[in-house]
Amino acid sequence: MKQNMKKWLSVLLLAAAPLVAHASEAGVHLDRAPVNLRDAESLQRGAQTFANYCLSCHGAAAMRYNRLQDLGLTEAQIQANLMFASEKVGEPMRVAMQAADGKAWFGATPPDLSLIARSRGADWLYTYLRTFYRDESRPTGWNNLVFPSVGMPHVLWELQGQQVPVIKTVKNHETGKEEHHISLKLEKPGLLTRVAENGSFDQADYDKRVGDLVNYLVYLGEPAKVKREQIGYAVLLFLLFILVPISYFLKKEYWRDIH
Repeated sequence: MKQNMKKWLSVLLLAAAPLVAHASEAGVHLDRAPVNLRDAESLQRGAQTFANYCLSCHGAAAMRYNRLQDLGLTEAQIQANLMFASEKVGEPMRVAMQAADGKAWFGATPPDLSLIARSRGADWLYTYLRTFYRDESRPTGWNNLVFPSVGMPHVLWELQGQQVPVIKTVKNHETGKEEHHISLKLEKPGLLTRVAENGSFDQADYDKRVGDLVNYLVYLGEPAKVKREQIGYAVLLFLLFILVPISYFLKKEYWRDIH
């Protein structure tokens, strides 16, 4: 029994190793993403943000536009607000940009985002989209704390504003070496940045918009997850309250004459 437990724990640790390694490689704490696949309004806002800011470079070929009707959108709403690269509502959410152009402009073809939340993790995406900062040494003028030397520009900068790095040098007493820790400071506010009376910036609205986008990216990875869970709960209730009592009384009836 203990050997089986150790075996399964080893499998789980190996499965989680890539995400842990990637997060620790950047040395950045990952913030918890506000994922709620039952929040239809959040998913609708996330789909709109995806279509307006992501779909010009990144596709989601595993998702068809008409599948968004599961989120409570009508076909007319989808065509009016979300379809910019396709003509028919039954087509997949493909990117308009050619792969060769993407490689020439960014150094690599922008990946399809159908399964990005399952490969990277929701917390990674949520932190990544909030930690872009200005870096004139990069070809795009942007860098990222979670993904250093990233080739993707900050497409949401108009909403968030411009962050700049604040570098703090700390000497490691164990190794004797100096370590550079980077934190971010919002220098120029964006459309979703609130300015308080004391002059400080509140990015809560931007964080909420990014949370909606990440929520939608998680939905992209498995659109039927909520329905699958609902069916699972119904099956468990059926087994517990219907099949188990019937089986019990059948067992009593079967063994009544024997005992």
